[in-house]
Amino acid sequence: MEWQDHGLVLSTRRHGERDAILEVMTAEHGRHLGLVRGGRSSRQAPGLQPGNRVQLTWRARLEDHLGHFTAETLESRAGLVLTDTLALQAVTHLALLMRLLPERSPHRAVYEAADAICALLARPDLLGPVLVRFELLILSDLGFGLDLSTCAATGTHENLVYVSPKSARAVSREAGEPWASRMLKLPEFLLLDGRIRPEPEAAVADGFALTGYFLERHLFEPRGLDRAGGRTQMVASLLLRARKDDTA
Repeated sequence: MEWQDHGLVLSTRRHGERDAILEVMTAEHGRHLGLVRGGRSSRQAPGLQPGNRVQLTWRARLEDHLGHFTAETLESRAGLVLTDTLALQAVTHLALLMRLLPERSPHRAVYEAADAICALLARPDLLGPVLVRFELLILSDLGFGLDLSTCAATGTHENLVYVSPKSARAVSREAGEPWASRMLKLPEFLLLDGRIRPEPEAAVADGFALTGYFLERHLFEPRGLDRAGGRTQMVASLLLRARKDDTA
């Protein structure tokens, strides 16, 4: 068995004295693991750091074997990830979310979105909105997508400002006002054209509160996963950095 693909490095762990187990998210073969001979050597280790984009060749005798990777660095983000706390937190969070996907199950849109986010690690003003959208993508790919197209109560497309925590559907201002204290806020940027641009701090915070509710409800709690701590720290770091950049 053999295939070639592009991949985003999620993690590397030690295997013996010189080898490494490489975990990647690939474009066509999903999240995949494989052994890298000499992966801990000074020549190979720098290219196998989280956040790097690599060209991969995977070989194994049988399809269900762990197999062996050879990897060539296409784009290195290691210098930023290893020296910037927010960049490391963001890459770590991306990896945690992608580990919720079934291993070896193709999710090309997830790969492309994660790789695009890694290209924005030096832009904290843009990271917030794209990370919120990425969390929505993970929810959708795992069958828990939110319906933000029309109001759940009236069917209107106008003035959508809430999301019902029960139905995961958008709700208009007029229909949701009597129950506003029970509703989740729907930031306007999630209803726009999807272009990457800076967003107000309050809107980004509302976006993370929205996705965080459904991540905890559908993915973290049912699996007995404690992911809130690291995510909370990342969101706090991101909002603080963006605030400092705004006042600089």
